[in-house]
Amino acid sequence: MAFSAVDSEILSPLVTTARMRSVFSDMARVAAMLSAEAALARAQASLGLAPAELADAIAAIDPASMDLGALGMATGVSGVPVIPFVKAVQQRLPRELEPSFHKGATTQDIADTALVLQMRDAFMALRADLLPTLDGLARMASAHRATPCAGRTYGQHAAPVTFGFKAAVWLTGIADVAGRLHEVERRSLVVSLGGPVGTLAGLGDKGPAVLEEMAKALGLAAPPIAWHVRRAAMAETAAWLAMLCGALGKFASDVESLASTEVGEVAEPPMPGRGGSSAMPHKRNPVSATVILAAAGAAPPLASTVLASMVAAHERPAGAWHAEWHALPQLFALAAGALAEGRRLAEGLVVDPARMAANLDLTHGLLFADAAAARLAALCGREAAHAIVERAAGIVRDTGTPLLDALLALDGLPPGADRTLLAPAFDFAPSVAAAATFVDRALAHAATVRSRIAQT
Repeated sequence: MAFSAVDSEILSPLVTTARMRSVFSDMARVAAMLSAEAALARAQASLGLAPAELADAIAAIDPASMDLGALGMATGVSGVPVIPFVKAVQQRLPRELEPSFHKGATTQDIADTALVLQMRDAFMALRADLLPTLDGLARMASAHRATPCAGRTYGQHAAPVTFGFKAAVWLTGIADVAGRLHEVERRSLVVSLGGPVGTLAGLGDKGPAVLEEMAKALGLAAPPIAWHVRRAAMAETAAWLAMLCGALGKFASDVESLASTEVGEVAEPPMPGRGGSSAMPHKRNPVSATVILAAAGAAPPLASTVLASMVAAHERPAGAWHAEWHALPQLFALAAGALAEGRRLAEGLVVDPARMAANLDLTHGLLFADAAAARLAALCGREAAHAIVERAAGIVRDTGTPLLDALLALDGLPPGADRTLLAPAFDFAPSVAAAATFVDRALAHAATVRSRIAQT
């Protein structure tokens, strides 16, 4: 039985990726816990606190040999999965090594370290789609750097931009979030080892050294003090994943609108059988945009769960830490699904410049109202110019007369307000040039971000 779309055999191929499901599978969790225990044993052996053979004996245990069903039943009794896991490992160790196993650690140490190891793999999985998404949007912005289209505010035509400018906004929004990834990883990929109350008193004066050696063995950072109840790094990770879904959601929201029948300026990449309707054979629904928007809607409440978990009582909370178990894997799953669909759009969005050109004419020059008012303002002041253009715009809406003709036909125009003055306001070239300038800036910025991500 599945209580979440990301766990459903039917729905998960739509909302997440197979790779991310694998990262957070129960088998991957067991493997990560084994890695954490082996690293702990190796660290202790280097300091004379455990037999040298213990780490290899733990590492030799096949995660597939664990009975997941039995672990689950026992977890329902113990309250945490590490307790039955520890017992299962003990049963597989040579008798002489068993007393040194899990020495000095507590259940949360192994659970959190395993989570961090899974998160490291999850971040790598996201990178695999993140860089191609940035690349695809960069190509789109560059290719349509000077393709005129309508800029829209409140869903209405506002002033001309270029489609490359729109793509550059999408690109920069996602790059803004992507550029934070390295710092998120740096603060979250930290080993957990504190023992029962965080002091590692059970290891005597060698506690800090074991902590450092365990971190080194796993390729993780070592914290200055236990983070059992310091959950800022997990909260930051959750917020970052929600922001990634949100940035992709901005992209998807525009695509969904631009792909509507009435607008028709873009279409999702064609794929046999994708986007159809059980009732309407002509439909080509925006599936990628839908998946992304669903993730963008679901992610913030999940992130708030992790933020709320920062309120953790004393040295170990009841419930706060456990609430993260519901939220963090789902956030990674949703982000992976949204990013995979974002990559599909970035690499294959079908763009229709001819439809953009046709749509520019829908409002009969109203897109240039601001430019026309600016030219009139030189003759009669800004407020009077605005009022004149507003009167002319009413005529355009009522009659379909082009704005330039409606302006020239008005009574009471200031001296000098003739076609020679006003006609240049209806030239696309200044708007295109202005938009293209910012496309170039955005491309340079995104290239810097991409380079930084690729190097880390």
